[in-house]
Amino acid sequence: MTRPRDAARLGAHCDRSGVAFALFSEHADAVEVCVFDGGHPGREVARVALARGADAVWRTRVTGLGVGAVYGYRVHGPYAPGDGQRFNPAKLLLDPYARAITPLAAWSDRLLGYRPGAPEDDLARDDRDDADVAPRSIVVDPSFDWGDDRPPRVPWERTLIYEA
Repeated sequence: MTRPRDAARLGAHCDRSGVAFALFSEHADAVEVCVFDGGHPGREVARVALARGADAVWRTRVTGLGVGAVYGYRVHGPYAPGDGQRFNPAKLLLDPYARAITPLAAWSDRLLGYRPGAPEDDLARDDRDDADVAPRSIVVDPSFDWGDDRPPRVPWERTLIYEA
């Protein structure tokens, strides 16, 4: 059973009854969360629509899910590369707030949002589904006991932030 939920937190958050999903997207027309069979990565077992809130956060709750659930998002919206909009529901997206993800099993050009070699270069939308090869997000238990482990105390002048 699924229902919209007002969650203050973004990402996937688990409790005793299920998982609450929340994703920000100001320009999306629709958002779906796809749940996969953990033992068979390409097998989608559920697809649930999220409801858009006035704050542009899309939310839902899926009962019966728990820690270890494997999921990804499909986000619908305009495909207008010139305006910076490249929505493509054929492409499974990672949760930007995920605390764990599955590894990429093998490279495939289906992971690209465009058709390689097309005359329009990277402006030609690729509608091939990539769910069987795309990495997916994993619901984790945030209550892990870190014991005596503490974050490193590196001074800002010695800190390097690397983004890929």
